[in-house]
Amino acid sequence: MTHSKSDPTVRLRIVLGPDIAFGPGKADLLDGIRETGSIAAAGRRMGMSYKRAWTLIETLNRNFSKPLVETSKGGSERGGAVLTEAGEAALALYRQMEARLVAESVAEVKQLKAMLSDMSERK
Repeated sequence: MTHSKSDPTVRLRIVLGPDIAFGPGKADLLDGIRETGSIAAAGRRMGMSYKRAWTLIETLNRNFSKPLVETSKGGSERGGAVLTEAGEAALALYRQMEARLVAESVAEVKQLKAMLSDMSERK
């Protein structure tokens, strides 16, 4: 779905516990890992440092009962990362909730946008 900067968007962030939340950043990182096979490449696509991307993946893997991402060491064969079955399932659940939220919120988002002051008057 493509949005212009003036289009309102709905972003879902689920706080699963005191130390773990799952939201658009982690979901996009998981998508990037699926598409690139690399935590570093997925992070770069998002403008995220390698350290930040690794920290997010470590947080996910530590807090879920099964790891969401499996990594292999570098070296002559080069390392990589893949989503596990649990990672694919968690990402699919998040994307389903996100799509439902967006679809169900269209009228309310339009009402909120109509309540805004005229953006062209702002400096």
